[in-house]
Amino acid sequence: MLDKLSDYDFNLPASAIAQKPVSPREAARLLVPEGGQFYDHHIADLPDLLRPGDLVIVNNTRVIPAQLTGRKGEGRIGFTLHKRLRADSWQAFAKPAKKCITGSQIEFQDGLRAKILDKLEDGAVNLRFNLSGTALEAAIDKIGAMPLPPYIKRPDGADEKDRADYQTMFARHIGAVAAPTAGLHFTDGLKAQMLAKGIAFGEVTLHVGAGTFLPVKTEEIARHKMHAEWGEVGAETIEAITHTKARGGRIISIGTTSLRILEAAYQAHGKLAPFSGETDIFITPGYQFGVVDMLLTNFHLPRSTLLMLVSAFSGHSQILSAYHYAIEQGYRFFSYGDACLLTCHAKAETVSSKNSKTGGA
Repeated sequence: MLDKLSDYDFNLPASAIAQKPVSPREAARLLVPEGGQFYDHHIADLPDLLRPGDLVIVNNTRVIPAQLTGRKGEGRIGFTLHKRLRADSWQAFAKPAKKCITGSQIEFQDGLRAKILDKLEDGAVNLRFNLSGTALEAAIDKIGAMPLPPYIKRPDGADEKDRADYQTMFARHIGAVAAPTAGLHFTDGLKAQMLAKGIAFGEVTLHVGAGTFLPVKTEEIARHKMHAEWGEVGAETIEAITHTKARGGRIISIGTTSLRILEAAYQAHGKLAPFSGETDIFITPGYQFGVVDMLLTNFHLPRSTLLMLVSAFSGHSQILSAYHYAIEQGYRFFSYGDACLLTCHAKAETVSSKNSKTGGA
């Protein structure tokens, strides 16, 4: 039984954590595990690794510059917005949370203010701003910083380059406070090559929350509580998936966020059907996948829920072996790092491995 947090641990040298993305984006490396062997590719090889008739599903959420610095009296408090509650209200993580007192006013730049409505667990607070809707979105966009994960070191905070680097080409719907990082590897040129090969694209939305970075604190993973995130799978995407499967094509999820909302939609109805709402789906080994055949995803943190997800998808032993191989071969980890292309262990099919280099298991 893979039900302990310690089952998902591995040693990762700090030097393996990518601090900046490669350029161009599709130059990132791509590891393809297959049958105990590992094949080294690049993202640019995707048009040859996938098949005509496959359907690629991307997350079209747009990251907001969710890190705000406010003042309460003479003291500063940092806030990371992570869940929109209403047109004028957000839930946020506060640091230091002890300075947040229910009912107190926080002053931000350019006249933006907020009232602390509630204090919650894990250093979270509910904020109601003096602006609403698009006016609030514009103010946050002006004064906020991109919410880079803590392992990307920026002593002075995220810079202007991060505003572009930490946003995917598919970003359209405002609401995420963390990037769906597998989508960062795509460019217009790569998408055009894939379309020319007969590989189709579909979109879903999952507004990724800052809870994705929260550590699992219980050794019994079943006791971990996932933060809810809002997502949507529209009728057009459901129709494309149904059509693809009927013709023998595969569903390739770009990132764990796309996979989670697709599987949440399937679980909600017991079949492929449109979905809109919150999900706190927690995928661990033993989960039976209903939609996704292949997954393009970056390399994830030790002891994380995302490592549990990919272990459920592609097999625990294969994932740990692939991660050890990736470390030995100098792959770059986490949000700005390289990626791997995984096949669902319950739907095992090989992908093209031509012109690849084989490494030992």
